[in-house]
Amino acid sequence: MHATCVIYNPAAGRGRAERLLKALPPALAAGVELRPTSRATHAIELAREAANEGFAKVVAAGGDGTVHEVANGILQSDQRDTIFSVWPIGSANDFAFTLGMDRWWAQRERNAPTETLEIDVGRVTTANRVVHFVCNLGVGFNGMVNGEARRTRWLKGLPLYAWAFLKALVKHFDRPTMTIRFDERVVTTPTLALSVLNGQREGNFPLRPRASLTDGLFDYMHATRLTRMHLLRYLPAMARGKLPENHRLVGLGRAGRIEVSCEIPLCVHADGEFVCVPDEGIKEISLEALPKRLRVEVFPPALYGGLK
Repeated sequence: MHATCVIYNPAAGRGRAERLLKALPPALAAGVELRPTSRATHAIELAREAANEGFAKVVAAGGDGTVHEVANGILQSDQRDTIFSVWPIGSANDFAFTLGMDRWWAQRERNAPTETLEIDVGRVTTANRVVHFVCNLGVGFNGMVNGEARRTRWLKGLPLYAWAFLKALVKHFDRPTMTIRFDERVVTTPTLALSVLNGQREGNFPLRPRASLTDGLFDYMHATRLTRMHLLRYLPAMARGKLPENHRLVGLGRAGRIEVSCEIPLCVHADGEFVCVPDEGIKEISLEALPKRLRVEVFPPALYGGLK
């Protein structure tokens, strides 16, 4: 039995994933079994099987979509000691950034030491499914931005999501009334977007740069009656992680449980993968933070809210 199972999408990064993995130095390749995906959600199956087979470590080699599926597969397994790791080769790599693992490819030949950390996981429940997420979840406008990013193949990183943001601003700007419960506090208001962060970034934007993966709480950003001009004005601040702390139309806070009810069907993504789209007719979701639910590999000091 190999110690490490690496799950990857052969087409990720326009084939970059496969080239990088096949070029692993012998010392690193020893004890590694590569398992490519062949279809959507295949990484969930592969990760669940690898964990149940007894691999000590299961790696998501790819972007946040691969991270999302592999994490869900491990969480669906019967094992609780499996270590989850990320080798980032994607467009956003938000989760890898929060872990400090965005430097993995630069550090891999230096034998940089790693450590294991028990992190929180988010669980989102709708009328027809339960999904876990490790980094971020977006409701409303954020879901639409995610859709535009998935349709854009000629950019990556922050430029990709800035472009998707501008396209969504033109095509999908809407502020339906939502009732949102943040623990015991309830707000009913027109809502442009709700970002729920377990990690620090969503779509390369460091919306909650002090978010912690280990405090048992989500950090959130609730945008209410913002106009298009507001969004354009605050785009640079979003890119720098400098959202205004006391804006009357932007709520920032922390909560362990969040419930959302909307007057129209919701568009929701988790780690960049759709939980629901408007055509499905889902109008209510609930979110819960599950403390210390997943063991992950990090470079010390990891970037998760200054805890280390």
